[in-house]
Amino acid sequence: MEQPKRVVTDNMMGLKLPDYARLSPRVATVLGHNPGPFTGPGTNTYLVGTGTRPILLDTGVGVDKWAANLPVGLRELCRADELDRIVVTHAHGDHIGGVKDAHQRFGRLEVLKKPWPGHDEPAGIPITAIDHDAEVTTEGATLRAVFTPGHAPDHLCYFLVEEKALFTGDVILGAGTTIIPDETGDLGQYMDSLRRLLELDVEKIYPAHGPVIHDAKKKIREYIGHRELRERQVLGALRDGPLEVTEIVKRIYTDVPEFLHKAAAQSMRSHLRKLRNENRVVEHENGWRLN
Repeated sequence: MEQPKRVVTDNMMGLKLPDYARLSPRVATVLGHNPGPFTGPGTNTYLVGTGTRPILLDTGVGVDKWAANLPVGLRELCRADELDRIVVTHAHGDHIGGVKDAHQRFGRLEVLKKPWPGHDEPAGIPITAIDHDAEVTTEGATLRAVFTPGHAPDHLCYFLVEEKALFTGDVILGAGTTIIPDETGDLGQYMDSLRRLLELDVEKIYPAHGPVIHDAKKKIREYIGHRELRERQVLGALRDGPLEVTEIVKRIYTDVPEFLHKAAAQSMRSHLRKLRNENRVVEHENGWRLN
C-alpha cells in the first residue's frame, strides 16, 4: 500500500473570508487584507470581549483597507467605538505591523506581548511585557498567555477561558501548515509547543490565518502527525546516501507545485536541523547524510 505523502492535506490557496464577521458572543474578526500563498486572505485580527471596549488581538501587516474596516467592524459587530488594549501573538510583520494604524484611529493604546529585542520596534511605542501564564482581561473575556516558541521565539498563544478556545497565532493555521523560519525558528521547540497545547482543555481554535477550527484536539494531533511523517520521509530519503536539500524536496514534495519548493526547502531545513540536534543526521560538503 502506498504511504501517504502528508497528513495535513488542505492549504490556503483560493480561501476567501469576509472583511469582518462575528464568530461567537465574545469574538469577532476583521480581516487583515494581506493575501498570499501562506497567509490565505490575510491575517485574522480579533476583537475579544462582550463590552464596549474589546481587546484587539493582532493587527495584521498594516494596510489601508484593514485600517478603514477596523472601526466599521468594531461599530457593527461590537456596538463600540473604542478599544481596550492591543495584544500581540508575536513580532512578525503581519501581526504587529498594524499597531501604528490602530494608534492613529484610536489613540495610544497599550500593546502587550512577550518581548523580542530588536523586533518589537514596528509597534511604534514601547510594549508592555507579558509572558507565559499572564492573564489579560476585559469585559466578558479572560485571555491566558501560553508560551509556544518554535515558529518565533516570542510566540504566545492565548487561551480564552470562557470558551475553552485558543488564539493560536501562527502555531496552528486554519488551513495548511506553518513555516519554521530559517533564522529564528526551531522545529524541536515547535513540536514541544504543539504537545503542550494538546494538554490544554481546548475545544476550538481561532487561528491567525484561515477559518475557525472547531475540533481543536484533532487539528493539533494532525499537526504533530504531519511533522512526524515528514521526519520519517527525510530519514527514508537519506538512506540512499547524502542529498542536498533541494534533492530531498524533489523526492518528498512530489504533490507540491515547483513554485512552492523554495518554501518547502525552508521546512525541510528545519527538519534537518532538528535531526542534527538529535545526532541523527550530519551536514557535510555534499549535503546531508544519516549519522
